[in-house]
Amino acid sequence: MNCELYHTPVLLQESVDGLAIKPEGVYVDVTFGGGGHSREILSRLNGGHLYSFDQDADAESNVEPQEGFTFVRSNFRYLKNWMRYHGVEQIDGLLADLGVSSHHFDDESRGFSFRFDAPLDMRMNKRAGMTAADIVNDYEEARLADIFYLYGEVKNSRRVASMLVRARQKQPIRSTLDFINAVRGGQTVTGAMAESREKKEMARLFQALRIEVNHEMDALREMLQATTELLRPGGRLSVITYHSLEDRMVKNVMKTGNAEGRKVQDFYGKIETPYRLINNKVILPSQQEQERNPRSRSAKLRIAEKC
Repeated sequence: MNCELYHTPVLLQESVDGLAIKPEGVYVDVTFGGGGHSREILSRLNGGHLYSFDQDADAESNVEPQEGFTFVRSNFRYLKNWMRYHGVEQIDGLLADLGVSSHHFDDESRGFSFRFDAPLDMRMNKRAGMTAADIVNDYEEARLADIFYLYGEVKNSRRVASMLVRARQKQPIRSTLDFINAVRGGQTVTGAMAESREKKEMARLFQALRIEVNHEMDALREMLQATTELLRPGGRLSVITYHSLEDRMVKNVMKTGNAEGRKVQDFYGKIETPYRLINNKVILPSQQEQERNPRSRSAKLRIAEKC
Protein backbone atom coordinates (compact mmCIF):
# COMPACT_ATOMS: atom_id res chain seq x y z
CA MET A 1 0.00 0.00 0.00
CA ASN A 2 1.20 3.52 -0.76
CA CYS A 3 1.54 5.02 2.72
CA GLU A 4 1.31 8.58 1.45
CA LEU A 5 -2.05 7.78 -0.12
CA TYR A 6 -3.13 6.05 3.08
CA HIS A 7 -2.43 9.06 5.24
CA THR A 8 -0.44 12.28 4.95
CA PRO A 9 1.22 12.96 8.32
CA VAL A 10 0.32 16.27 9.92
CA LEU A 11 2.90 18.56 11.59
CA LEU A 12 5.50 15.90 10.84
CA GLN A 13 8.70 17.79 11.56
CA GLU A 14 7.28 19.85 14.40
CA SER A 15 5.87 16.89 16.31
CA VAL A 16 8.98 14.73 15.93
CA ASP A 17 11.31 17.65 16.67
CA GLY A 18 9.30 18.13 19.85
CA LEU A 19 10.43 14.71 21.09
CA ALA A 20 14.06 15.93 21.23
CA ILE A 21 15.07 12.42 20.18
CA LYS A 22 18.07 10.70 21.67
CA PRO A 23 19.52 8.28 19.07
CA GLU A 24 19.76 5.47 21.64
CA GLY A 25 16.40 6.17 23.28
CA VAL A 26 13.14 4.23 23.50
CA TYR A 27 10.12 5.87 21.84
CA VAL A 28 6.47 5.11 21.20
CA ASP A 29 4.19 6.19 18.36
CA VAL A 30 0.70 5.26 19.53
CA THR A 31 -0.97 6.15 16.20
CA PHE A 32 1.00 4.39 13.45
CA GLY A 33 -1.52 4.86 10.60
CA GLY A 34 0.42 5.22 7.37
CA GLY A 35 3.71 5.14 9.23
CA GLY A 36 4.83 8.69 8.41
CA HIS A 37 5.65 9.80 11.94
CA SER A 38 7.18 6.42 12.78
CA ARG A 39 9.52 6.53 9.78
CA GLU A 40 10.70 10.00 10.78
CA ILE A 41 11.39 8.87 14.36
CA LEU A 42 13.25 5.79 13.13
CA SER A 43 15.41 7.92 10.85
CA ARG A 44 16.72 9.71 13.96
CA LEU A 45 17.48 6.58 16.00
CA ASN A 46 20.82 4.84 16.19
CA GLY A 47 20.72 1.96 18.62
CA GLY A 48 17.34 3.02 20.01
CA HIS A 49 13.95 1.37 19.62
CA LEU A 50 10.50 2.45 18.47
CA TYR A 51 7.22 0.77 19.42
CA SER A 52 4.27 1.74 17.21
CA PHE A 53 0.63 1.02 18.00
CA ASP A 54 -2.43 0.74 15.79
CA GLN A 55 -5.56 -1.37 16.18
CA ASP A 56 -6.51 -1.22 12.49
CA ALA A 57 -5.57 -4.13 10.22
CA ASP A 58 -5.27 -1.69 7.29
CA ALA A 59 -2.53 0.19 9.15
CA GLU A 60 -0.64 -3.03 9.81
CA SER A 61 -0.27 -3.52 6.05
CA ASN A 62 1.96 -0.41 6.02
CA VAL A 63 4.51 -1.96 8.38
CA GLU A 64 8.02 -2.44 7.03
CA PRO A 65 9.93 -4.78 9.37
CA GLN A 66 13.32 -3.42 10.40
CA GLU A 67 15.79 -3.47 13.25
CA GLY A 68 14.86 -1.35 16.21
CA PHE A 69 11.14 -1.37 15.41
CA THR A 70 8.21 -3.25 16.91
CA PHE A 71 4.61 -2.97 15.71
CA VAL A 72 1.85 -3.59 18.25
CA ARG A 73 -1.61 -4.21 16.83
CA SER A 74 -3.64 -2.92 19.74
CA ASN A 75 -5.58 0.05 21.04
CA PHE A 76 -3.20 2.50 22.69
CA ARG A 77 -5.24 2.34 25.89
CA TYR A 78 -3.29 -0.85 26.61
CA LEU A 79 0.06 0.96 26.32
CA LYS A 80 1.26 0.10 29.82
CA ASN A 81 0.43 -3.60 29.48
CA TRP A 82 2.25 -3.91 26.18
CA MET A 83 5.32 -2.05 27.42
CA ARG A 84 5.45 -4.43 30.37
CA TYR A 85 5.08 -7.36 27.96
CA HIS A 86 8.10 -6.14 25.98
CA GLY A 87 10.12 -5.54 29.14
CA VAL A 88 10.09 -1.75 28.86
CA GLU A 89 9.95 0.09 32.18
CA GLN A 90 10.59 3.63 30.96
CA ILE A 91 10.42 5.48 27.66
CA ASP A 92 12.10 8.64 26.38
CA GLY A 93 9.18 9.98 24.42
CA LEU A 94 5.71 9.35 23.04
CA LEU A 95 3.97 10.80 20.00
CA ALA A 96 0.23 10.71 19.32
CA ASP A 97 -1.57 11.97 16.21
CA LEU A 98 -5.13 11.61 17.46
CA GLY A 99 -7.04 12.43 14.29
CA VAL A 100 -8.80 9.92 12.08
CA SER A 101 -6.60 9.16 9.09
CA SER A 102 -7.52 10.36 5.63
CA HIS A 103 -7.60 6.68 4.67
CA HIS A 104 -10.57 6.06 6.96
CA PHE A 105 -12.48 9.03 5.61
CA ASP A 106 -11.78 7.96 2.02
CA ASP A 107 -12.63 4.28 2.52
CA GLU A 108 -16.26 4.08 1.38
CA SER A 109 -16.81 0.78 3.22
CA ARG A 110 -16.04 1.97 6.76
CA GLY A 111 -18.85 4.47 7.31
CA PHE A 112 -16.65 7.26 8.72
CA SER A 113 -17.74 9.85 6.17
CA PHE A 114 -21.16 11.15 5.18
CA ARG A 115 -19.83 11.63 1.63
CA PHE A 116 -20.54 7.99 0.82
CA ASP A 117 -23.47 5.65 1.28
CA ALA A 118 -21.93 2.85 3.35
CA PRO A 119 -22.71 0.58 6.30
CA LEU A 120 -22.88 2.66 9.47
CA ASP A 121 -19.87 1.00 11.09
CA MET A 122 -17.10 3.43 12.24
CA ARG A 123 -15.12 0.83 14.18
CA MET A 124 -11.36 1.38 14.15
CA ASN A 125 -10.98 -2.25 15.10
CA LYS A 126 -13.27 -4.20 12.79
CA ARG A 127 -12.81 -7.36 14.83
CA ALA A 128 -14.92 -6.37 17.82
CA GLY A 129 -17.29 -3.94 19.45
CA MET A 130 -20.56 -2.21 18.66
CA THR A 131 -21.02 -0.44 15.35
CA ALA A 132 -22.47 3.03 14.91
CA ALA A 133 -25.63 1.35 13.58
CA ASP A 134 -25.95 -0.63 16.83
CA ILE A 135 -25.77 2.60 18.82
CA VAL A 136 -28.23 4.51 16.66
CA ASN A 137 -30.76 1.67 16.72
CA ASP A 138 -30.38 0.44 20.30
CA TYR A 139 -29.55 3.41 22.54
CA GLU A 140 -32.35 5.19 24.36
CA GLU A 141 -33.27 8.63 23.09
CA ALA A 142 -31.79 10.48 26.09
CA ARG A 143 -28.49 8.64 25.77
CA LEU A 144 -28.25 9.47 22.07
CA ALA A 145 -28.90 13.14 22.85
CA ASP A 146 -26.15 13.11 25.47
CA ILE A 147 -23.63 11.60 23.05
CA PHE A 148 -24.33 14.18 20.35
CA TYR A 149 -24.14 17.01 22.86
CA LEU A 150 -21.04 15.86 24.75
CA TYR A 151 -18.96 14.45 21.89
CA GLY A 152 -20.21 16.55 18.98
CA GLU A 153 -21.23 19.73 20.80
CA VAL A 154 -24.49 19.61 18.82
CA LYS A 155 -26.82 22.22 20.30
CA ASN A 156 -30.05 20.64 19.02
CA SER A 157 -28.98 17.16 20.12
CA ARG A 158 -32.35 16.33 21.68
CA ARG A 159 -34.21 17.06 18.47
CA VAL A 160 -31.73 15.00 16.44
CA ALA A 161 -32.12 12.07 18.85
CA SER A 162 -35.90 12.33 18.67
CA MET A 163 -35.87 12.21 14.87
CA LEU A 164 -33.58 9.18 14.86
CA VAL A 165 -35.87 7.32 17.25
CA ARG A 166 -38.91 8.09 15.10
CA ALA A 167 -37.09 6.96 11.97
CA ARG A 168 -35.84 3.68 13.45
CA GLN A 169 -39.38 2.77 14.57
CA LYS A 170 -40.28 2.55 10.88
CA GLN A 171 -37.16 0.69 9.79
CA PRO A 172 -33.62 0.08 11.14
CA ILE A 173 -30.97 2.70 10.37
CA ARG A 174 -28.20 0.65 8.77
CA SER A 175 -26.30 2.95 6.43
CA THR A 176 -24.85 6.45 6.42
CA LEU A 177 -27.59 7.48 3.98
CA ASP A 178 -30.25 6.06 6.32
CA PHE A 179 -28.78 8.18 9.11
CA ILE A 180 -28.61 11.35 7.01
CA ASN A 181 -32.20 10.93 5.81
CA ALA A 182 -33.40 10.31 9.35
CA VAL A 183 -31.73 13.49 10.63
CA ARG A 184 -33.15 15.41 7.68
CA GLY A 185 -36.57 14.18 8.62
CA GLY A 186 -36.95 12.45 5.26
CA GLN A 187 -36.69 15.76 3.42
CA THR A 188 -33.91 17.21 1.33
CA VAL A 189 -32.63 20.02 3.53
CA THR A 190 -35.09 20.50 6.37
CA GLY A 191 -35.50 18.58 9.58
CA ALA A 192 -33.14 18.95 12.52
CA MET A 193 -30.74 21.31 10.76
CA ALA A 194 -30.75 24.11 8.22
CA GLU A 195 -29.06 23.75 4.82
CA SER A 196 -26.52 26.50 5.49
CA ARG A 197 -24.93 24.59 8.36
CA GLU A 198 -25.83 21.03 7.41
CA LYS A 199 -22.34 19.91 6.38
CA LYS A 200 -20.75 21.20 9.59
CA GLU A 201 -23.47 19.77 11.80
CA MET A 202 -23.35 16.40 10.03
CA ALA A 203 -19.60 16.28 10.66
CA ARG A 204 -20.26 16.89 14.36
CA LEU A 205 -22.83 14.08 14.50
CA PHE A 206 -20.49 11.63 12.77
CA GLN A 207 -17.67 12.67 15.10
CA ALA A 208 -19.85 12.01 18.14
CA LEU A 209 -20.83 8.56 16.90
CA ARG A 210 -17.20 7.68 16.08
CA ILE A 211 -16.03 8.73 19.54
CA GLU A 212 -18.73 6.62 21.21
CA VAL A 213 -18.13 3.58 18.98
CA ASN A 214 -14.39 3.56 19.68
CA HIS A 215 -14.51 4.78 23.31
CA GLU A 216 -11.98 7.40 22.24
CA MET A 217 -12.08 9.64 25.30
CA ASP A 218 -11.69 6.76 27.76
CA ALA A 219 -8.83 5.34 25.69
CA LEU A 220 -7.12 8.73 25.53
CA ARG A 221 -7.41 9.22 29.29
CA GLU A 222 -5.91 5.79 29.98
CA MET A 223 -3.10 6.29 27.47
CA LEU A 224 -2.12 9.69 28.89
CA GLN A 225 -2.10 8.32 32.43
CA ALA A 226 0.11 5.41 31.35
CA THR A 227 2.43 7.79 29.49
CA THR A 228 2.90 9.91 32.61
CA GLU A 229 3.94 6.78 34.50
CA LEU A 230 6.24 5.48 31.74
CA LEU A 231 8.11 8.63 30.77
CA ARG A 232 11.50 8.99 32.40
CA PRO A 233 12.52 12.44 33.71
CA GLY A 234 13.30 14.62 30.71
CA GLY A 235 11.14 12.46 28.44
CA ARG A 236 8.81 14.22 26.01
CA LEU A 237 5.11 13.94 25.20
CA SER A 238 4.11 15.27 21.76
CA VAL A 239 0.38 15.20 20.92
CA ILE A 240 -1.59 16.40 17.89
CA THR A 241 -5.31 16.97 18.48
CA TYR A 242 -8.18 17.83 16.14
CA HIS A 243 -11.19 18.71 18.27
CA SER A 244 -11.76 20.56 21.51
CA LEU A 245 -12.52 17.50 23.66
CA GLU A 246 -9.18 15.87 22.89
CA ASP A 247 -7.28 19.12 23.17
CA ARG A 248 -8.81 19.99 26.52
CA MET A 249 -7.84 16.64 28.01
CA VAL A 250 -4.28 16.80 26.68
CA LYS A 251 -3.88 20.38 27.93
CA ASN A 252 -5.21 19.42 31.36
CA VAL A 253 -2.79 16.51 31.69
CA MET A 254 0.17 18.63 30.64
CA LYS A 255 -0.74 21.50 32.96
CA THR A 256 -2.04 19.66 36.03
CA GLY A 257 -1.12 16.00 35.59
CA ASN A 258 -4.73 14.80 35.38
CA ALA A 259 -7.37 14.65 32.64
CA GLU A 260 -9.92 16.66 34.62
CA GLY A 261 -7.62 19.63 35.14
CA ARG A 262 -7.75 19.47 38.95
CA LYS A 263 -5.09 21.80 40.33
CA VAL A 264 -3.02 20.58 43.24
CA GLN A 265 -0.91 23.32 44.81
CA ASP A 266 2.08 23.12 47.09
CA PHE A 267 2.62 25.15 50.28
CA TYR A 268 3.65 28.19 48.23
CA GLY A 269 0.65 28.02 45.89
CA LYS A 270 2.58 26.58 42.95
CA ILE A 271 0.67 24.03 40.88
CA GLU A 272 2.17 20.57 41.24
CA THR A 273 2.42 18.84 37.86
CA PRO A 274 4.65 16.11 36.45
CA TYR A 275 5.19 18.12 33.26
CA ARG A 276 6.90 21.27 32.03
CA LEU A 277 5.29 22.84 28.97
CA ILE A 278 7.62 23.18 26.00
CA ASN A 279 5.22 25.36 24.04
CA ASN A 280 2.94 27.61 26.09
CA LYS A 281 0.85 28.22 22.98
CA VAL A 282 -0.31 25.47 20.66
CA ILE A 283 1.70 24.90 17.49
CA LEU A 284 -0.44 25.19 14.36
CA PRO A 285 0.28 23.97 10.82
CA SER A 286 1.76 26.52 8.44
CA GLN A 287 -0.44 28.08 5.79
CA GLN A 288 1.42 26.02 3.20
CA GLU A 289 0.65 22.76 5.02
CA GLN A 290 -3.00 23.68 5.43
CA GLU A 291 -3.28 24.34 1.70
CA ARG A 292 -1.45 21.12 0.88
CA ASN A 293 -3.33 18.98 3.39
CA PRO A 294 -6.84 20.26 4.31
CA ARG A 295 -7.04 17.72 7.14
CA SER A 296 -4.38 19.69 9.01
CA ARG A 297 -6.52 22.84 9.34
CA SER A 298 -7.98 21.83 12.70
CA ALA A 299 -4.73 20.35 14.06
CA LYS A 300 -3.06 21.59 17.25
CA LEU A 301 0.26 20.36 18.62
CA ARG A 302 1.16 20.42 22.31
CA ILE A 303 4.52 19.31 23.71
CA ALA A 304 5.55 18.76 27.32
CA GLU A 305 8.56 17.37 29.18
CA LYS A 306 8.41 15.07 32.19
CA CYS A 307 9.89 16.77 35.24
